[in-house]
Amino acid sequence: MVALLKWRSSLGRQGRSLLSSWDPSVPTCRWMGISCDSYERMVSLNLSYYNLDGTLQNLNFSSFPDLTTLVLVSTSLSGTIPPDIENLSKLNYLDLSSNNLSGNILSSIANIANLSHVDFMNNSLDGTLPKEYAAFRSLTFLQLSYNSISGSIPGSVGNLTSLTGLYLNHNELSGPIPPEVWVLTSLRDLYLSDNQLTGTIPPEVGKLTSLQRLVLNDNQLTGTIPSSIGNLSSLWYFLLLNNELVGSIPQEIGKLSSLTQLDLSSNRLSGSIPDTIGNLSNFEFLYLYKNNLSGAIPQEIGNMPRLMHLQLHQNNLTGAIPDSIRKLGSLDVLFLGGNRLSGPIPSPMGNLSKLTILDLSLNQLSGSLPVEMNNLTRVRILQLPNNHFVGNLPPGVCRGGALERIIGHSNFFTGPIPRSMKNCSTLSRVRLENNQLTGDISHAVGIYPNLVYLDLSYNELHGKLPAKFGLYNNLTLLRISNNNISGTLPLELGNMKKLKVLDLSRNHLSGGIERELANLQSLLGLSLDYNKLTGSIPPEVGTISTLQSFSLSENRLVGSIPKQLANCIDMRSLNLSGNELHDSIPVEIGKLQSLRSLDLSGNSLTGELPEQLGHLRNLETLNLSHNMFSGDIPSTFNNMESLTTVNVSYNQLEGPIPNSTAFRNASIDTVRGNKGLCGEIVGLKPCPLKNHANGRSEKGDKKLLVILLPTIGLLLLFIIIFGLLYGMNFRTKRNAENELVSTNGNLLSIWSYDGRLVYENIIEATEGFDSKYCIGCGAYGSVYKARLSSDQIVAVKKLHVSPHDIVGTTATEISRRKAFKSEVRALIEIRHRNIVKLYGFCSSSRHSFLVYEYLEAGSLEGLLTDHEIAAGFGWLERRNVARGVADALCYLHHDCFPPIIHRDISSKNILLDVDYEAHVSDFGTARFMKLDSSNWTSFAGTFGYAAPELAYTMAINEKCDVYSFGVVALELIMGRHPGDLISSIRNVYHMQLKEILDQRIPYPRDEIMVDLISFLDLAFSCLSYRPESRPSMKQVSQGLSTQRPNVLDYSLEIKLGELFNSRGLVS
Repeated sequence: MVALLKWRSSLGRQGRSLLSSWDPSVPTCRWMGISCDSYERMVSLNLSYYNLDGTLQNLNFSSFPDLTTLVLVSTSLSGTIPPDIENLSKLNYLDLSSNNLSGNILSSIANIANLSHVDFMNNSLDGTLPKEYAAFRSLTFLQLSYNSISGSIPGSVGNLTSLTGLYLNHNELSGPIPPEVWVLTSLRDLYLSDNQLTGTIPPEVGKLTSLQRLVLNDNQLTGTIPSSIGNLSSLWYFLLLNNELVGSIPQEIGKLSSLTQLDLSSNRLSGSIPDTIGNLSNFEFLYLYKNNLSGAIPQEIGNMPRLMHLQLHQNNLTGAIPDSIRKLGSLDVLFLGGNRLSGPIPSPMGNLSKLTILDLSLNQLSGSLPVEMNNLTRVRILQLPNNHFVGNLPPGVCRGGALERIIGHSNFFTGPIPRSMKNCSTLSRVRLENNQLTGDISHAVGIYPNLVYLDLSYNELHGKLPAKFGLYNNLTLLRISNNNISGTLPLELGNMKKLKVLDLSRNHLSGGIERELANLQSLLGLSLDYNKLTGSIPPEVGTISTLQSFSLSENRLVGSIPKQLANCIDMRSLNLSGNELHDSIPVEIGKLQSLRSLDLSGNSLTGELPEQLGHLRNLETLNLSHNMFSGDIPSTFNNMESLTTVNVSYNQLEGPIPNSTAFRNASIDTVRGNKGLCGEIVGLKPCPLKNHANGRSEKGDKKLLVILLPTIGLLLLFIIIFGLLYGMNFRTKRNAENELVSTNGNLLSIWSYDGRLVYENIIEATEGFDSKYCIGCGAYGSVYKARLSSDQIVAVKKLHVSPHDIVGTTATEISRRKAFKSEVRALIEIRHRNIVKLYGFCSSSRHSFLVYEYLEAGSLEGLLTDHEIAAGFGWLERRNVARGVADALCYLHHDCFPPIIHRDISSKNILLDVDYEAHVSDFGTARFMKLDSSNWTSFAGTFGYAAPELAYTMAINEKCDVYSFGVVALELIMGRHPGDLISSIRNVYHMQLKEILDQRIPYPRDEIMVDLISFLDLAFSCLSYRPESRPSMKQVSQGLSTQRPNVLDYSLEIKLGELFNSRGLVS
């Protein structure tokens, strides 16, 4: 009694209150949570789900010698378990799950011989598993999941011969599964998922004949699924997803007659789906997606009447959808997308009355949709994009009123949008673009309070935009471009406060742009180009501070360019071309520091070019042609290092062209039609040599020098003396490790170490690096999205440990410090349009971080794994991404001295902007290559992208980057990581060309096909096993920049082996 009361007094206030019934005047056996035996001895303490808010440090376990059961589930306990818990010698049942206990608790209970049930699930346990289990011979249940236990699983676990349940999932365990596990023949449950386990699944798994649940998913297991798995006749729950398993699904899987759920998804399994799967009549859930399975879907699939979920998407399945699918009367979810299925949708599919999700996207299905699909009244999600469907959409597609998402883009659907959709208030996402739909848009749409995404672009819709659009309060994207919409812009558009993208381009809209559009304060992109809009650009647009892309080209707009546009500080693309704008360019445009593309061509703009345009240091494309600009091109244009494309033709400009790369590489067509431009462009007159400047003669200049030179000399002497005195005084007051300089209100103009102001600004913007701002994690740091006080959005890469805190005592600490210094050094000294821009860095005793430009579209890896986005990522865009990466690596290898080896080129380290322009990132492993050195170093990079020679040598050279580029190039072509295909060209000789192409986008044609063949050539040449046989990145960059002649007509059915032979690729 005394021990319990003392423990109660140590608990938090709420805990003490909950145990207030523990009254010394009442027998202990009548206290809440306590049970006694017939001799009034306390044998059980169970206080589960009471918020005790305390520790076990003040609970004297030696006072309870007869305790057999201790259950304190979800009681908000923290800290460690005191060693004297071993005094509970009779303890049989111990459950302390769902608390915040820490430490290596198993060592505390190692001597309690009678334990049969141990549950520490969902705590903060760390350390390793003990190597001795002699004391646990009576143990039947061991639950340690959802902790932070590391190290390997010891072989001594085989001593737990009575164990029926072993749960080690969601920890940090590594290494292979020890063979001793497979002798625990009493096991019914084996959970080892969500660790970092390696190795294979041995045939001995077949000895666990009592096994009912086998859960090994989310590890790094390799090898094949052993055929002995068929011996597990009691198995009903089998998960192997997210590993690296290869080979085929064994036929013996059909012997698992008790199986109700099988998940083999996200591996590298190949071969066909075994027809023996039809023997599993108890199946309810079958997941085989994200593998390399081929062949047809077996007819036997219809022999599983209880099946509720069937997910076979993202494989290489071919043939038709089997008619036997009609027998799956319990089916609720059907995913067949991302394969190569062909033929029509079988009519019996309309019998699947319980279906709520149907995904047939990214196949080669054809024909019209069967009328029986009107019977699918429970469908919430219908996905049919990227097929060859024709005819009308089902008129009763929303007859049941359950439809939330209809995705049918990139087909050949005709006719009107179904009337049933008009009353479908449940809709949240509609994508019907790239079809041939007709009808009046105002009659086709209804009121959709939940609608988030609406894309009807590239159809043949007509009519006026309905005012009801203003009721779409949750809409984030509205795209109806490339139709025949007419009339004016309804004022109600300004009510869609969550809208991020508005694209009404290429229609027949007329009238003015109303100021109400400025109410769209979340807008990122606004496109109204190629319409018949009149009037002026409302200056209120400048209040949309989030705007990144603004296009009003090819309209009939008049007036001047509003200077208020300079307030859109995140603007990256501004296109006002093809209008009737006049007056001069406002000088405020020079404040748009994020601007990448500026097109003001085809207007009536006048005056001189403002020198502030030269301050647009990130500008890459500039078109000022076909206006009436006059005077010289400002000298500030010499500093536009990012500018690659420029056009100032057909103006009244004069004087020398700027000495920048864009102008030096320009053709005569981009400067012709001016008053008097001169320079070294072929076809342009050279600038005359002058002996006079600014009206002063050479003689006058000499007189002026006689006066100025002595004066300047005295002034310099005074400055030097003053500087020395000031410097001596400054060093005594402060160690000038570095400070921030703020320019024109832009916190990121000039940086050096310990920029106090920007440091505090970033800490505030990320709320002390709160996880809700985290957008990615790497080996050396986490990346956060931060909006600074200036409204500029940046990406902040925070190192896991500050360099000031690293004393270099461990290899990990030294590696992190080297990574930080390497990335800073590399990025400060390089500047290229396809390399992510470093704005600055901070280092302090608390944090060290790098600050980059923020790229909205994320990584190439993320884009390719998002099927909806990838479906709109065409061949030209993919080739352009490859060219951008090649140009960046060419610059690093050939234009930097010493050359820089990136060493970690992968799709996750290629970031994309809103225009899908590639930017190489993550220089955490970058190394400067000494020309006289073999650069021996430790391995760095990403498995699956690293060159094969790194398996036997650590000599790093630029050909390692070339190989990694080849993997990325093939990933762009295939739409996924090429896997085993990269090991040898001969692995793909038997494949047809179309088999290696991403099935989510239409096959290329004509010149795009020839261009793609050349791209494929380059990709495989980069993957040569011999480094010396790979091209240089300069050759790759030039190859991607060269326009290939259309000399051969390649068939999609051509074998890659024939293709390589015909083009001289065999080596």
